[in-house]
Amino acid sequence: MPELRRLLAALGLAATVVGFFCCAPVFGAASAPGGDDAQLGEGRALFTGGATPPCAICHTLKDAGATGSVGPSLDEVRPDEERVRAAVRGGIGAMPSFAATLTDAQIRAVARYVARASGGAG
Repeated sequence: MPELRRLLAALGLAATVVGFFCCAPVFGAASAPGGDDAQLGEGRALFTGGATPPCAICHTLKDAGATGSVGPSLDEVRPDEERVRAAVRGGIGAMPSFAATLTDAQIRAVARYVARASGGAG
């Protein structure tokens, strides 16, 4: 009888573990590493202070609490991801290129964040 209890307990634990991993994407997809929310969070962090200089110094973006006035208001321009990627990689006007200081993944993260936060097309 003790062996049967141990077997049932082990099966219950195994079912719980399998159930957790099978359902985790349903309940936690937004916060999954590498998921969209993680990329948006990284993009926001780079925008507000991770990039050098931070985008928020020059640009206005309500979602980021940024009120810069050197560059255009991103809430008004509402750029799509490709437009942001091109500007961040190559620079535009007074804006410097960030190609030497941000990785491609970081540039994609900032671009996705700005496009989503400003209401630009993804």
